Amino acid sequence: MPFVADLRTVLRGPDFRRLFAVRLVSQASDGAFQVALASLIFFSPQRAATPAAAAGVFAVTVLPYTLVGPFAGVLLDRWSRRQVLVVSNAVRSVMVLGVAAIVAGHHVGLGLYVAVLACLAVNRFFLTALGASLPHVVVRDELVMGNAVSPTCGTLAALGGGGVAYLLRTALPDGDHGDAVLLTVSAAVYVAAAALALRLTRGQLGPDAGERTAQGWRAVVEGARHVRERRPAFHALATIGVHRFAYGIETIATILLCRNYFNDPKDVDGGLALMARVFVVAGIGFGVAALVTPPATERWGTSGWIWRALVGAAVVQSVLVGLLTVPVALVAAFALGVAAQGVKICVDSIVQREIDDDFRGRVFAFYDVVFNVAFVVAAACAALAVPADGFSPLLFALIAVLYLAAALGYARASSRTPHLVRRGVSPRP
Repeated sequence: MPFVADLRTVLRGPDFRRLFAVRLVSQASDGAFQVALASLIFFSPQRAATPAAAAGVFAVTVLPYTLVGPFAGVLLDRWSRRQVLVVSNAVRSVMVLGVAAIVAGHHVGLGLYVAVLACLAVNRFFLTALGASLPHVVVRDELVMGNAVSPTCGTLAALGGGGVAYLLRTALPDGDHGDAVLLTVSAAVYVAAAALALRLTRGQLGPDAGERTAQGWRAVVEGARHVRERRPAFHALATIGVHRFAYGIETIATILLCRNYFNDPKDVDGGLALMARVFVVAGIGFGVAALVTPPATERWGTSGWIWRALVGAAVVQSVLVGLLTVPVALVAAFALGVAAQGVKICVDSIVQREIDDDFRGRVFAFYDVVFNVAFVVAAACAALAVPADGFSPLLFALIAVLYLAAALGYARASSRTPHLVRRGVSPRP
């Protein structure tokens, strides 16, 4: 399998292994942190899960990536990236302890959301530093491999950390005190990630003289202009924006289904257990996408796999209109996970291939904004359109139509750029 072979290749480098360990441990703590927040806000006996609450949480989760992301590159041109890895994890550990104190004091309100927002803003610096550091720990010929395996393994680490956190949560007392303990454990793991980063030397990860990354919102605007001139990249980004919007509404509906539709709203443990199963199978779908996308694109090309994946998502979504049971929902979560990650891998590859080197950082800053703003808009729409129990056949049908429209629109647009049709890709989630 290409993914496993790529992983073995890059793991031969000791510096890559050190950076990789920092990623895995820190993102495992991210997963535990997210499970604690989900338990606190969506699956607490004291609180009802509503579309508005879900939308608020997802907006808080995503906004730092939109607002902070364009500026992170500016500062990472000036700061030691090794120090960013150390300090960001150390600062997050302190911040998460602060969140734990807020939770233990039963002060779940605006203060908690602000604290969570700050934690996630720091996480944006960490993830940006990881991406900027990678060229310093792999040889040039292995850079694509490193870009392929690192984020995927980081996602799997987050899922694993979330799974361990879920098991730990079931052993803890119900209520805010149990969530506070889980947050404290997450803070301790961030400390471990900071310690692992110290195994790298201070200047090892750059920045080197001459390195430049995105320059704030000006970079986003310049990236947008460049994308407009590169039609294949423009069509790909427009398509993933539509997909991300549909997937965002679906995610919020899924949480509400787990809490209020498939389970008695009072049975918070049952709702949390089902949500954990749904997100695990979706995560498995993400991993499978990394395996099936390369051969799929060899057969159909990047554009051909994008529109086929979207058609598949539309078919799966349409099944939910008339048949919504727990087993069907789990199969759908897996299939939609494959489609979502398969589309993103291909879009990443198209953007990398079509954009000039001098504009790549600015275009990816614009890409981040498109990717995250679409989810925030989806959250706002979900607050208005998704019922309290998450069950709406009409909404499911509209999402299916949206997937299908994106597939047909992209297939038509990409047919005008035939040079994309037969090119395969290496996965870069």
